[in-house]
Amino acid sequence: MILQEKLRLYRLLLASHSPRRQQLLRDCGLDYTLIDRYEVEERYPAGLPPHDVPLFLSQLKSDAYPEPLAANDILLTADTVVVAAGGILGKPHDRDEAVGMLHRLSGAEHFVTTGVTLRTVQRRYSFAVTTAVRFRALADEEIAYYVDRFRPFDKAGGYGIQGLASIFISNISGSYTGIMGLPVYETAELLANAGLPVFNAQ
Repeated sequence: MILQEKLRLYRLLLASHSPRRQQLLRDCGLDYTLIDRYEVEERYPAGLPPHDVPLFLSQLKSDAYPEPLAANDILLTADTVVVAAGGILGKPHDRDEAVGMLHRLSGAEHFVTTGVTLRTVQRRYSFAVTTAVRFRALADEEIAYYVDRFRPFDKAGGYGIQGLASIFISNISGSYTGIMGLPVYETAELLANAGLPVFNAQ
């Protein structure tokens, strides 16, 4: 059976409205169904280590999906956090918070962890990928311009690696697409384990 025929046997359900995750799936040539937003309280145990939070939340989102899965459905959920100095940086609520986050990241190393969960009617598959990112020292004017021009209020840590913020980054160790919100290599491996090969047609 050729790859395109295999792909048509499944329905990939994306439970994320992140434009970056959607684009990464499209770039891989994967068709998906974007599901409507549903209620899920994104809370995690107080003592949970920061790098374990995205995996926990991706599983929480998967378990909270309100519709029963069909036999050919694969539900994909994900969550990404930025960890700096041992603490989680979420999405900034306003300009001051975004500026403060970028000052905190300036001239230092931080970590971006993305957790991904795939669920079928039979089982659940999960993984997390952590990437180390180092920012060069940022001038106050650079931070102010970036926040005012790009308004990164929907991005964990107050920046997106694609676009202008890429010039802030002096080094990356890990998954570039993981920083964007979906580690495509590992996700492809997981999809293959779930029965949906992304590239291998065997």
